[in-house]
Amino acid sequence: MDRVAEPTGYRMARALLKRPLLAAYEISVEGPDNLWSGPIIMAANHRSFMDSVFMALVVDRPVSFLSKAEYFDRRLTAWMFRATGQIPVRRGSPAGARKALEAAKEVLFAGGVVGVYPEGTRSRDGKLHRGHLGPARLAMATGAPIVPVGLVGTEHVQPPEAKFPRLGKKVEVSFGLPRWIDTHEDHRGSALREFTELIMGDIAQLCGQAHGERFALTPV
Repeated sequence: MDRVAEPTGYRMARALLKRPLLAAYEISVEGPDNLWSGPIIMAANHRSFMDSVFMALVVDRPVSFLSKAEYFDRRLTAWMFRATGQIPVRRGSPAGARKALEAAKEVLFAGGVVGVYPEGTRSRDGKLHRGHLGPARLAMATGAPIVPVGLVGTEHVQPPEAKFPRLGKKVEVSFGLPRWIDTHEDHRGSALREFTELIMGDIAQLCGQAHGERFALTPV
């Protein structure tokens, strides 16, 4: 399958940042062969703003992450997120969620890679919280597999309350085996929840975080 065209902004950012980031951090990668050449939904735990940066750094294809819409509202970050092909998601807006889902579908139908955080927000207590159904819905709608991703150490690079990243930290990025959901499942509600819990269990094994039963609280 032909690769999706890399956005110009994404290519420029990668060219500018890859070498400095590799010099600034000790990054180890496990399971890169689990990223097959077709459409992929990468689902990861979320501890830091830098999570997307490290995943994009070690994946050799452009990744469109579902990102909170506030980044697109701020002049300092809006240009970067748009130029690199990221997808805005407006929290608490069903219409915004549907729009983001449609944009993610377009990426996947073109054979691309979408990055998601099933918890919906960064974990502030160190637990891996219950996953939302969005990634499973996306997998069911497109037939793309979900590849679980475990991130370790990013919370020491830039925890949620920190304004700037810290240098010289160790970061681990682990990719699990891809999982496909049955797109012809009759009992869709229960199938989506069951599949989501399966993915969250995979992520927990990869990142080592305790898997909580509650949803993460969305910060104000």
